[in-house]
Amino acid sequence: MAERRVNVGWAEGLHARPASIFVRAATAAGVPVTIAKADGNPVNAASMLAVLGLGAQGGEEITLASDAEGADAALDRLAKLVADGLEELPETV
Repeated sequence: MAERRVNVGWAEGLHARPASIFVRAATAAGVPVTIAKADGNPVNAASMLAVLGLGAQGGEEITLASDAEGADAALDRLAKLVADGLEELPETV
């Protein structure tokens, strides 16, 4: 299973707009991805309700994971998005 540990780059955490940006990117990744906080269970990264339910705060470490073929590239893109706290999806997602 491929994993990436990354700190949330959005100051407000994965709430509202940042969560929406992340979920769109996770959906576009083309592979199933889970997201989890250090002390929590993994949830579907393509589910807005699941991502909001994590309550991930800015600076908090999260783990992205997938066991699908091609997961490494998808996780690298998602990890960069989360770490950089981008306000818009880059065209490469």
